[in-house]
Amino acid sequence: MPAARRPTTTAAPAPSRLTVAEVAAHLRVSARKVYDLVARNGLPHGRAGGKLLFDLAAIEQWLSRSEGAGGARALPPPTLAGSHDLLLDWAVRESRCGLAVLTQGSTDGLARLSRGEASAALTHLPSADLQSFNLEAARERLSGRDAALVAFARRDQGLLVARGNPRKVKSVRDLTRRGVSVALRQVGAGSAVLLEVLLAREGLAARQLKASITATSESDLALAIRSGQADAGLGARAAARAAGLDFVPLLVEQLDLAVSRAAWFEPPLQALAAFARTRAFGEQAKALGGYDVSGFGVIRWNDSGG
Repeated sequence: MPAARRPTTTAAPAPSRLTVAEVAAHLRVSARKVYDLVARNGLPHGRAGGKLLFDLAAIEQWLSRSEGAGGARALPPPTLAGSHDLLLDWAVRESRCGLAVLTQGSTDGLARLSRGEASAALTHLPSADLQSFNLEAARERLSGRDAALVAFARRDQGLLVARGNPRKVKSVRDLTRRGVSVALRQVGAGSAVLLEVLLAREGLAARQLKASITATSESDLALAIRSGQADAGLGARAAARAAGLDFVPLLVEQLDLAVSRAAWFEPPLQALAAFARTRAFGEQAKALGGYDVSGFGVIRWNDSGG
């Protein structure tokens, strides 16, 4: 008697209609990322009773187009550009978030973010009337770029002067006095833009200053004053305290992280954000001086890229 034939077994075909969880597993991303892709890139989907459903063939076509164009799925490098800030520098190191730091000024940071060369940029660019920070710059330079502004901190900004303030510098107008040498920040830095705005409100211009050195960071500016290369410069209270300088407060400015919306949900920026909500971060802000971090994480501006 011939042996009975075994039934052939075949792998079960993948379902043609996928749930959010199944699409996330298929694309190897989080479910939250799937919702973000739906909102940002038009990830093909349908709805059944309010539930998102995805056609497998359409997903594969979208994936092929995205990879071919190098756009929809491409993420900017894990680089933090923009302004130099002592608290943020410390947080990047302590959080071990893996972000590379390239701080060449607020304007440069927004340009790099716009070109897809950075995941985020710290910025503190004032409006001409000093009524806001960063909002005008973001609308002008990041609209349509799928970016957002996330509040980082509020920071005391003013004049750094030598201990005892021997030149008796008490205002930006005093910077134009004969014999007072000024350390400047590089063109496009938030502090350089702010100084121009403050001078203009007094009917003055930067060309009236006796510039002795141009510094590319808060720390370099403070060092120039401490070493006697300059009498004063515009910067943060934290930089003055770290260098043992006196500080003449002028205003409180808003520091924001301009971020790629796609990169914001990736591990480097999420690790930094999580660390910024810890007690250690708050204690360091207090120790450095001149920071208010209570508003960290507030979305101040949001652009969908559409």
